[in-house]
Amino acid sequence: MIWPDWHASRQPRLEMRGPLDYRLYLVTDRALSLGRTLTAIVAAAVLGGVTCVQVREKNCDTREFIEMAKAVKNVLASAEVGLIINDRLDVALAVEADGAHLGQSDMPLMMARNIVGDTMVIGISAESVADAEAAERDGADYIGVSPIFTTPTKTDTAAPLGLAGLAEIRCRVRLPLVGIGSIKADNSAEVIAHGADGIAVVSAIVSAPDCQAAASELRRQIDLALERRR
Repeated sequence: MIWPDWHASRQPRLEMRGPLDYRLYLVTDRALSLGRTLTAIVAAAVLGGVTCVQVREKNCDTREFIEMAKAVKNVLASAEVGLIINDRLDVALAVEADGAHLGQSDMPLMMARNIVGDTMVIGISAESVADAEAAERDGADYIGVSPIFTTPTKTDTAAPLGLAGLAEIRCRVRLPLVGIGSIKADNSAEVIAHGADGIAVVSAIVSAPDCQAAASELRRQIDLALERRR
């Protein structure tokens, strides 16, 4: 199935930062890092081809979160890789991140947009077609479609959408779609073929013995799949 490049025709919301590249989107998780530092993992992943990094840390206080986000931002400074902060709009603003990612139980999208205006990308997690349509209607910049497959990384998600569910969302919305949920190098091409513009991963990179090599193989598979879709 051939899918159009939906985001190519969409004007970027940000005037200063420009649109982000969602092709290979790393979501951090220190609990899965095998004892390595967050900055070491991010630096290796960027060398391997990661195009966007979301700092997602659920078990730390605000000051610690800000310090981690600053450290990651420093790693990304010369790499032209976008920095997204999960859940915490305050932290995103404090470190001047490129954007924030909000779940269905976080601050409402329209409220967040009123706070940041057009200066920041806002991504929304969608677990259904209705979620995705609402995100587009309310002014999201991209949608994280979750979960595509059953994932042990998050236990509070809905039933997997599968490739068919992703394809249905692709038919209903024009925003960039980022698939997440047990996506690895060997199934990433299928996710792109069914309408995703990018792939978000956690353990496939964070828990890999060689983060750079894991990112490089994922990026290779994604780029090949995007080329086949054109």
